[in-house]
Amino acid sequence: MNVRARTVLAAALVLGIAAGPAAPALAAARTAAAAPMYDVPDAETLKAVMSGLPSKDATAALVRIGGTDGSWRGSSGVHDLRSNRPADPDARFRAGSVTKVFTAATVLQLAAEKKVDLDRPVRAYLPGLIPAAYAKVTVRHLLNHTSGLPAPDFPGTTVEEWYENRFRIHTPRGMVTSATAKPAEFPAGTRQHYLNINYTVAGLLVEQVTGRTYESEVGRRILRPLGLHGTSFPGSDPRIHGPHNHGYQTMTSADGSIGLRDVSVWGATDGWAAGDIISTTADLERFVTALFRGRVVRGPWLEEMFTLPSPSVRDYLTGQPAAYSAGLTSWELGGHQVWGKTGGRWGYNAGIGASRDLSRTMVYSVNSTDAKGADTNDVVMGLVVAAFGRPSES
Repeated sequence: MNVRARTVLAAALVLGIAAGPAAPALAAARTAAAAPMYDVPDAETLKAVMSGLPSKDATAALVRIGGTDGSWRGSSGVHDLRSNRPADPDARFRAGSVTKVFTAATVLQLAAEKKVDLDRPVRAYLPGLIPAAYAKVTVRHLLNHTSGLPAPDFPGTTVEEWYENRFRIHTPRGMVTSATAKPAEFPAGTRQHYLNINYTVAGLLVEQVTGRTYESEVGRRILRPLGLHGTSFPGSDPRIHGPHNHGYQTMTSADGSIGLRDVSVWGATDGWAAGDIISTTADLERFVTALFRGRVVRGPWLEEMFTLPSPSVRDYLTGQPAAYSAGLTSWELGGHQVWGKTGGRWGYNAGIGASRDLSRTMVYSVNSTDAKGADTNDVVMGLVVAAFGRPSES
């Protein structure tokens, strides 16, 4: 892959950081033309991408590719570096910002039931939490990251500092209070800035409207109806319960040496409704298929998930056209428009993606050793290109 293509794909697939932004996806996805159906999944290419694990980039990888042109399942790497047992293909993993798709779908269900108005100010639902300075922020602004809400303050800026605070409990209301104490980054609806705080507020909105916890509402509306038995929310528990492959992160020790540290046990309360879900590739494949078929969100509410903001709305950091809809991201890969979501927690990268007609679907979990690095993991990049084709360079 040439440098230009690699850079574009890296920008499109950068994995969401719990306290900060993810880079925007490809602007060309907005007007992607129809393309021929996908070829049968290239098993040899996929195997080659996953060969050699564990490596400096990843210790394990799980992949499921499906669609009308065939399917492919694969796993590689190890369960853990101590035993070197083969990676469990049915393992659970931290899916990070893929959580946002579940949150957006739940809010859109509430909108379909007329319990939430997407154009109503969020302050009307949470008057004691959202200050008057953010009175013009609507529910839709939260879902497509055009609210102007800044990120809350978190302890630490390096992975080593985050590791020292890995068991700290972050409350949703505390994070919102920290964020809204600051000035808005921009007037609501005028720019797009991908930040977890939008979905933290959305999770609190779900609780306020339903009178139930965010986790129980997603379980009642999505997890149980779809039979997603391997998917759960950890709450304040830092462990992944059930079968899982260990996650490792490259860190610098006190003596200056650099090596891998097992980060499988790590609290995720900073992510909550924006990024704390635990799942499996089988569950996420079932979810994305049901979602795109209209079995989770229907009609005009589903269209919200495939509708990007106005072309006049630009990314706050890069100036590129907005690329996030309600819960999803859009890319152009291999001449096809692909919709999905990526996510990252320390030691774990995950992603879902599909063409709108489901002619090609992909779900992956890669135990990356630098899951929140500035560059897209090479294993992730190789799998995505093998599944969907190379990115547009326009």
